[in-house]
Amino acid sequence: MQHILIIEDDEDIAEIEQDYLEINQYQTTIASDGLTGRKLLNEQSFDLVILDIMLPGINGFQLLKEIRDRISIPILMVTAKNETVDKIRGLGFGADDYLTKPFDPAELVARVKSHLSRYDRLTNQTVQPSNQDVLNINELSIHKKAWKVYLNEKEIKMANREFELLVFLAENPNIVFSKEQLFEQIWGFDYCGDSATVAVHINRIREKIEKNPSKPAYIETIWGAGYRFNI
Repeated sequence: MQHILIIEDDEDIAEIEQDYLEINQYQTTIASDGLTGRKLLNEQSFDLVILDIMLPGINGFQLLKEIRDRISIPILMVTAKNETVDKIRGLGFGADDYLTKPFDPAELVARVKSHLSRYDRLTNQTVQPSNQDVLNINELSIHKKAWKVYLNEKEIKMANREFELLVFLAENPNIVFSKEQLFEQIWGFDYCGDSATVAVHINRIREKIEKNPSKPAYIETIWGAGYRFNI
C-alpha cells in the first residue's frame, strides 16, 4: 500500500484529505506542522507528500526547498491563495503540482493517482539498461531507465517534471520547441496549469546542469520561439 504524508495544520482539511485517500486504498500519515513533517520525512519512507504552504514552525516553501534535492518523490503543494507568484515559487523550489483551497477532494485523489502512476513508470523499470537508455552529451549523462542524471560523474537530483523535460529536450536536440509544445508534451492537456510552468522548470534545470545558468550552453532560449537543446 502506498504511503502518503499530509503536512497540513488545518485539522478539518487534513482529515478530509486522509478520508478520501484512505477510501482509495492509500495509507496516510498526518503532520500538523512543518517541523514534524521534516522529522517524519527523515525517519520514514513515503511515496508522495501533500504539503501546505502556511505552516507553523517552518513554512511549506522552506520545507520544500530543504528536502527537494534529497527526496525525489512527488510533492503536491496546497495554497490558500490563488496567487500566481506562490504557485511559481512552489514549482521553482521543485513541487510537482499545486492545488488552491478550497478544492474538490476527488480532484486531489485524481492528482495523487496521476503523479504516483507517472513516478512508478519512471522508477520501476525491469528492462536491463542498454546504450539507448543512456544519453551522453559532453559532461552530462542522462540514465533514462535508472531515472538518474550525472554532471561530471556527480549525480544531480531532479524532480519528476524536471527529469521528463530534460529527457524530452535531450532526445530531440537542435529543435526549437515553444513553451506551449513543451507543456502539452510533459504536462498534457488535462493538467490544470499554463505554459508559464515550463519556464520555471527550465530555470530549475539550468541551475543544476549549466556552468553559467545566465548563459546556458545546453538549453538555449530562442527569443519569441521557445527553447532548444544544443549538442
